Amino acid sequence: MIDLHTHTFFSDGELVPTELIRRASVAGYTAIAITDHADKSNTQWLLENIVDVVDEIGAANNIQVLAGVELTHVPPRSIADVAQLAKDNGAEIVLVHGESIVDPVMPGTNMAAIKAGVDILAHPGLITAEEVQLAADSGVCLEITTRKGNSLTNGHVVKLAEKYGAKLVINNDAHAPNDILPPELVHKIALGAGMTEDQFHQAQQNSAELVARGKA
Repeated sequence: MIDLHTHTFFSDGELVPTELIRRASVAGYTAIAITDHADKSNTQWLLENIVDVVDEIGAANNIQVLAGVELTHVPPRSIADVAQLAKDNGAEIVLVHGESIVDPVMPGTNMAAIKAGVDILAHPGLITAEEVQLAADSGVCLEITTRKGNSLTNGHVVKLAEKYGAKLVINNDAHAPNDILPPELVHKIALGAGMTEDQFHQAQQNSAELVARGKA
């Protein structure tokens, strides 16, 4: 199991990176990404604190760890620039906090993130057919999430992704220890969102490809 969306106490999570990594490893994950909430003000600072330590901590716990960010409430016109800032400062993966129906995300965020070519558009809410088609064409992965609230539109995302051929990934969006769900439960949540077994395994393969690309 791979989870490419987690948070530490560097943003609104509860755990230091080492504990997050340890708990994910013990839970049965083979790779995770640390993706704390970021905007232009803290992107460089966040990455300075994790880029040089994730490989060492990951190796000690037999798990691959990517250093990344989740761009959150960044104005759509600035997303491409801040995503590039993250990459320039060592981010191995870049997520954008999508237009979840439970958060006041600016309209246009989903489209701007896809056009910027970020790695994952997290919990994209009631994403449009046009946006899903563009994500499919651009290779941007759409997230199916286990997190309460954000997961309410999983079925909508699965349905459109299947129709237009967009790539999916499955993440916990973990903020606390109990958010690191057992892989068996993640599997059930994915099936409950309407994914087939083949789609579930393909989503894990999509995540594995992002890990390989991030570590290349």
